[in-house]
Parts: sequence; C-alpha cells; structure tokens
Amino acid sequence: MSYMLLIVEDPAQRRTRTAAEGEAVYERMVRFGQDLQARGVLVASESLSSHASAARVNLRAGKAAVVDGPFAEAKEMIGGFFLLSCKTWAEAVAIAQQCPAAEWATVEVRSTGPCYDDADADSTFRLN
Repeated sequence: MSYMLLIVEDPAQRRTRTAAEGEAVYERMVRFGQDLQARGVLVASESLSSHASAARVNLRAGKAAVVDGPFAEAKEMIGGFFLLSCKTWAEAVAIAQQCPAAEWATVEVRSTGPCYDDADADSTFRLN
C-alpha cells in the first residue's frame, strides 16, 4: 500500500534558522530517508524549495490563471514528502512519528488512491 508523508510547515520557519542549523536539519531528514530506504519502505522522497519560487495554476471556464509565489495568504506550505510502501496505515503513521520534521512541522499521512473515491464518507476506509 502506498502512503505519502507530507511535511506541512509554516512558510516563515525556515528563515528562523542559521545556515548551519538549516544544513543540520536537512542532514537529519536525509538520514531519515536513508533509514527508510534501508528498511525497504521508501519509494521516493524530495525536499521542496520555498513557496517563494512556486506558482499556482488553475483553469476556470477555459481561462488559465497563474499566481507566482510567495503567497501572502499562505499559512502553510508543503516542505517535502516521503512516498512509502507500507503494509498498513498504522505502519505509515508509526513512521511519521519517527520523522524528524514532526519536531518543527506537521507530518500528514495520506494514502494514495483515485480522486473520485469519497474516503471521508467512511472514516475507516483505507485504499489498497
């Protein structure tokens, strides 16, 4: 079963660290990913740059709109992700609890699946 750990962080928190502190945090996350890879559960992972260099795109009534970052109204941003292959949702949650980013951000655990399934209708629903 595939699960995504999304690192949801305050857009301003990265600026609170010195360069050395930022590099140390990044190294901890790299080691966490290496451990997941050694355990055979890591499918993919990436750190994402700040939303300052991002763009939001939507298409409404055939008209495209592009908004360049940074996004003043943003209270959170996705700072990175780990895509896992786990036997159960509980295993994915346990891994999220071990993630160093949980100390300064929120680690959201999401199962993968088609966008047309209404998983919210049944809180016990788990894809795969």
